[in-house]
Amino acid sequence: MDDEPAKRVLPVLARALAVSFVPAVLALGLAWLPTMAVLPALLPGGLAGGLVGPPRVAGPADSITIAAAGDLLVHPELTAQAAADAGRPDAYDFTKVLAGVAPRIRAADLGICHMETPLAERGGPFTGYPIFSVPPELADAAADAGFDTCSTASNHSLDTGMAGIARTLDNLDRVGIRHTGTARSAVEAAKPTILAVRGVKVAQLSYTFSFNGLSREPGKEWSANLLSTEAVLAGTRQARSAGAEIVVVSLHWGTEYQNEADEGQLGIARELLASPDIDLIVGHHVHVVQPFEKIGDKWVAYGLGNLTTRFPDGSPENTQDAVVAEFTFARVGPGRWKATSASAVPTFMQYQPAARVVDLPAALRSSPASEREDWGRIHRRIVGYLDLLGARQAGLRIDGQS
Repeated sequence: MDDEPAKRVLPVLARALAVSFVPAVLALGLAWLPTMAVLPALLPGGLAGGLVGPPRVAGPADSITIAAAGDLLVHPELTAQAAADAGRPDAYDFTKVLAGVAPRIRAADLGICHMETPLAERGGPFTGYPIFSVPPELADAAADAGFDTCSTASNHSLDTGMAGIARTLDNLDRVGIRHTGTARSAVEAAKPTILAVRGVKVAQLSYTFSFNGLSREPGKEWSANLLSTEAVLAGTRQARSAGAEIVVVSLHWGTEYQNEADEGQLGIARELLASPDIDLIVGHHVHVVQPFEKIGDKWVAYGLGNLTTRFPDGSPENTQDAVVAEFTFARVGPGRWKATSASAVPTFMQYQPAARVVDLPAALRSSPASEREDWGRIHRRIVGYLDLLGARQAGLRIDGQS
């Protein structure tokens, strides 16, 4: 019982000290703050760098890079390759197919893909032309390769109906890839796809010229975007109103297996790029490489070819050729951006000994001399297609071209 008084007195003393002593310490600390704020400027660089200060808040970037690749097209032969690469029952691995081009996509601030065909249920059934339904593991490989957003409006969007649209978008959501062009609901369709890219708001929109004779369900016309200049311009105005600073439009258009841009593409490109709301057009569908063109101070890549494919017929139409388009956008004023550089990376879908995307410039630099001749021939062919409308003179750089 002798220590009971102490137990009662000590808390009282502690409170007294807190009331008198702690404020004094705080006041002293506050008095030192101005000195601490300027101290780093008075110290040598090495010492100042070791001080812990408030975090620096970085503003939006003044330039960003965008990489857009060709169609992700999967025939049964490519599904068989993915099964072989997975090496276990009922599994499909497309990462090895895309590994050759993945460093290019990952290096960009924004990677854009085009999902040509609907994704199936895990385990299938999987089908090819004319009604496609392909392994959902394709989405996993696209994410692994570095793609951030994917256009989904194509002439195969309706191949498996609303269920196929939902599966495709559900799988892209699952792997963290944004999407545009098809929708699961009217609410989703009405919301522009806008990504924050190093603090810069970039919108992607997607439209297709056809659904191969299939029709959208009555009352669900919002499920897939049909191409018209009016629809595109309305969509891009909405994206701008929602805060987009750069607007990229992905178009599924053109004449299949034709390397020249057709009259419809040429006319639509000029009409759309005359709008201040559109900064870049990238094209898909024709399964071969088409030219780039600079219209005013904006670029259009009419056709990027097939990033992935495995036709069973040997591809006499150069359907193994493709290109990764790379654009640098720089800030030229408040809310105003301009593509200050454009470059192209020719790629090739090699079939044997295994289906693999080949980065042609990298292959030219690293392959044995016995292989470089073939890679060089394919590279020169693609360069010729890219330059059909004078893109090189307008400033297009083509990797691997001296």
